[in-house]
Amino acid sequence: MSSLADLINLDLSDSTDQIIAEYIWIGGSGLDMRSKARTLPGPVTDPSELPKWNYDGSSTGQAPGDDSEVIIYPQAIFKDPFRRGNNILVMCDAYTPAGEPIPTNKRHAAAKIFSDPSVVAEETWYGIEQEYTLLQKETKWPVGWPVGGFPGPQGPYYCGVGADKAFGRDIVDSHYKACLYAGIDVSGTNGEVMPGQWEFQVGPTVGIAAADQVWVARYILERITELAGVVLSLDPKPIPGDWNGAGAHTNYSTKSMREDGGYEVIKKAIEKLGLRHKEHIAAYGEGNERRLTGKHETADINTFLWGVANRGASIRVGRDTEKAGKGYFEDRRPASNMDPYTVTSMIAESTILWKP
Repeated sequence: MSSLADLINLDLSDSTDQIIAEYIWIGGSGLDMRSKARTLPGPVTDPSELPKWNYDGSSTGQAPGDDSEVIIYPQAIFKDPFRRGNNILVMCDAYTPAGEPIPTNKRHAAAKIFSDPSVVAEETWYGIEQEYTLLQKETKWPVGWPVGGFPGPQGPYYCGVGADKAFGRDIVDSHYKACLYAGIDVSGTNGEVMPGQWEFQVGPTVGIAAADQVWVARYILERITELAGVVLSLDPKPIPGDWNGAGAHTNYSTKSMREDGGYEVIKKAIEKLGLRHKEHIAAYGEGNERRLTGKHETADINTFLWGVANRGASIRVGRDTEKAGKGYFEDRRPASNMDPYTVTSMIAESTILWKP
């Protein structure tokens, strides 16, 4: 008699050429992720080979009940670390039946920016540091924290080791390996300053692929926390008080920045970002004002400043970049719940296309 675990791990390749494709899209909040599966006749290697599909938008807050059909277009394919074999995860964006992007589809506008010849020529690289907090399912309190109470003050938890410092490492390591299996450019992970908070990094990845990969990495993480009976939070300040918030620091460079003389290009790009500070803050995540207070390694939300090796700045330039005279910079303003399509494309637009 097969067990449930046996059936979940059943390898279909011995009995059929058919595969399972899990279509993923962003729900009505602009942050929640939805997915459903369909059977395909055989392995697929390119999104263009996949059929469009639809879902009930009235059940996701994205369409009225009397005209509820939303169409999803496959945009990126990843190996499925849950079903394995030739099965795939498919990142989609959402449209009306008439072909218009729905309001929560931020990918459509981002794709226009990333396809601009000036942006293409600059080969934009992104490295995104996604912070998140793991919460106990019943209490919505961070894992490892006493129920209704607090752990010891921050200090020993950042990159910490030990049962009294690192909470949820099994989830973190499972996610790391699952992302590598899926084909995501995950480049590392670490425990964060607040206990129960972690970070993974995606990149360096070119253009819109960076945003696709962050969304799918989030999806994989939430599936793993589902299995573990833990709740994933992307709230930028999950615990008020003297505790670090959660961000999505976005490292960025262009071809011109990576070449000799690039440091001057970097400084000009940072100047442009400063001129559009309010527009960027407005698009960098809900509730970010609770995080960007000028404390806990942040700059105040109303202030734009940059510096070398300054983690209290809006934009940080690394010592290596300053020394080499070329490289990249880090935008430390995005919140953990930011939309990576919006943030990556907006940085490219402001630094390459926008004319002051």
